[in-house]
Amino acid sequence: MVRLDSVSRLQVVSGKGGTGKTTVAAALALALATEGKRTLLVEVEGRQGIAQLFETEALPYEERKIAVAPGGGEVYALAIDAERALLDYLQMFYKLGGAGRALKKLGAIDFATTIAPGVRDVLLTGKACEAVRRREKHGGHTYDHVVMDAPPTGRITRFLNVNDEVAGLARIGPIHNQAQAVMRVLKSPETAVHLVTLLEEMPVQETADGIAELRAAELPVGRVVVNMVRPHVLDEAAVRAASGDHRDAIARTLASVGVAGGTTLVEPLLDQAVEHARRVELERAQRAVLDGLGVPAYELPFLGDGADIAGLYRLAKRLRKQGVGA
Repeated sequence: MVRLDSVSRLQVVSGKGGTGKTTVAAALALALATEGKRTLLVEVEGRQGIAQLFETEALPYEERKIAVAPGGGEVYALAIDAERALLDYLQMFYKLGGAGRALKKLGAIDFATTIAPGVRDVLLTGKACEAVRRREKHGGHTYDHVVMDAPPTGRITRFLNVNDEVAGLARIGPIHNQAQAVMRVLKSPETAVHLVTLLEEMPVQETADGIAELRAAELPVGRVVVNMVRPHVLDEAAVRAASGDHRDAIARTLASVGVAGGTTLVEPLLDQAVEHARRVELERAQRAVLDGLGVPAYELPFLGDGADIAGLYRLAKRLRKQGVGA
């Protein structure tokens, strides 16, 4: 089995809205932070979803430890803000310092990041790529892995393909050079883009479209993560039987085991069985579509109690059982 952590150090997690991509990104960061490893979990959309999952205060524009993984690993988190990233950029390349803060007061920073979304994206991705490349004094990387909770599937290719997005804005100079440096990381073996989906038609179709777009842009496709997988409570024979008329047989069975008023339960039981059978058939069809994409997949179970901290650790454990961080 090829492990995620043996493939890339920058792990980008995307997915259609509602598929739980932020939860998957958080669980992945925990799974990779094993046996003393250190991961950085990066948020770029300003939703503070990571802080909510880990039940901590809003993430500042600085790297902060938010969790300890089994084996002593550590998870740090960072909410990247485009304005702050641009101020850092102006200081780094132009030594503007206080002048950059003055530009912010005048609204120039808002203007730059709004009128030129390609610039905004290169700032956000550039901050994550800097964390990937950063090294300590002893020569080792500061973080073993950087996990990015990225924009949804419909925007992920444009978000990552920053070189094309800024080409018309800056053909030379620091912005151009920064975009090229970012693309060298994003298109290298150091990076993998994972797409989160549910076993439903729309998310699966969007996943298929996203993989095609990523491949066309020569961005590295990682894994499909099938999230919120629910168990099948009926075997194959029961699924097939659910579509037939078995009211009398069910009523007799309920009566034989002493269920009072069993006849009133027949219709609700049949309705649930039919609904379950339809879901099984739908999921089987969507699995076939995913299998046809030629991308390896991981599966994570549906969390009935919601995605709290305990749930994140359970998901991380499930990912490790499937080879992540092993």
